Amino acid sequence: MTIRVVIADDQSLVRTGLRMILDNADDIAVVGEAGDGAEAVTLVAELDPDVVLMDIRMPEMDGVEATAAIAAAHRARVLVLTTFDLDEYVYAALQAGASGFLLKDALAPDLLSGVRVVASGEATLAPTVTRRLLDRVVTGLPAAPPDDRLALLTGREHEVLQHLARGLSNAEIAELLFLSPGTVKTHVGRILTKLGLRDRVQAVVFAYESGMISR
Repeated sequence: MTIRVVIADDQSLVRTGLRMILDNADDIAVVGEAGDGAEAVTLVAELDPDVVLMDIRMPEMDGVEATAAIAAAHRARVLVLTTFDLDEYVYAALQAGASGFLLKDALAPDLLSGVRVVASGEATLAPTVTRRLLDRVVTGLPAAPPDDRLALLTGREHEVLQHLARGLSNAEIAELLFLSPGTVKTHVGRILTKLGLRDRVQAVVFAYESGMISR
């Protein structure tokens, strides 16, 4: 099955470079390019891609606003392209519904892997990096009151969510809690369903914002 990708970046050279890398993969096809967020939203509606590579800073409509519009109305998953000096914008994009992020200077294999992982919907990109990002950004936010949705989770699901938010993989959580990886995967699926979340990245953001993880 071919993963259909839209690239959104206001720099044509960046789009060209990304397209060259992605088009060399047998299982990935670039189906469209956008020079700003508004154009990206329009292309997603027209082309129904699996993944959108989304730059943060673009004219007309930035990547955060475009991500929110796409996450609210389309099945496409957004992979944010960024640099670490834009942490606050990445966090905003994750809040808006992005499924992961990738540094613009990432190596080609990492880019391809990132697109495949986000398209699968089964795991987040670099969970430990996501955790470090949230640790840095959320620390500066005011303390949040507990989220009422936490009451929907069982004790075990609450425990799994805490470990997930700390960047552990299903296998690592399984080993820690003496469960099978399949059981952990089931718990994660139920957590996402009960909390109304799209994927693991959103679960990590929820855990921080609900006060589950100390700041």
